[in-house]
Amino acid sequence: MISRRCFCTATSRPWLFIGLGNPGDKYRGTRHNVGFEMIDAFAESQGILMDTVHCKALFGQGFVDDAPVILAKPQTYMNLSGESTGPLAAYYKLPLNRVLVFHDDMDLPCGVLRLQPKGGHGSHNGLKSVIYHFRGNREFARLRIGIGRPPGQMDPKAFLLQKFNATARGRKD
Repeated sequence: MISRRCFCTATSRPWLFIGLGNPGDKYRGTRHNVGFEMIDAFAESQGILMDTVHCKALFGQGFVDDAPVILAKPQTYMNLSGESTGPLAAYYKLPLNRVLVFHDDMDLPCGVLRLQPKGGHGSHNGLKSVIYHFRGNREFARLRIGIGRPPGQMDPKAFLLQKFNATARGRKD
């Protein structure tokens, strides 16, 4: 009998879940890092250790029921995320319909989630990089995580790198 915990003998292709963000303590808790936070929460809920570096990503693998999953947090910084995601998908020979990218989205209210089966980059530089490294292919799913719009005339880049206030953190969590 095959053990369901032996990743190498799984009968179905794994899912690759990629959370976009920036590495390092400086960026922890910022709006731009909600993709990383979602991967961390998912890994913790499933008992998956994120303790390996592979293809420029912090990496873990495990199972959700009987489905094998690979979790990754690219350590290349947001705008170069594709340098990690492209090689990961290629290494595991995964079709893009087995890839799900988790990322922040200013076009959604804070805390709102939207699952999209495919699409463009919506001016998100991390997604632009991912699409580029998937050779222009946009046929992968995304979990858009709403972070809201910057207040007033605030620079969107400054807003992305700002930590959540208590009210917004409560909505996001």
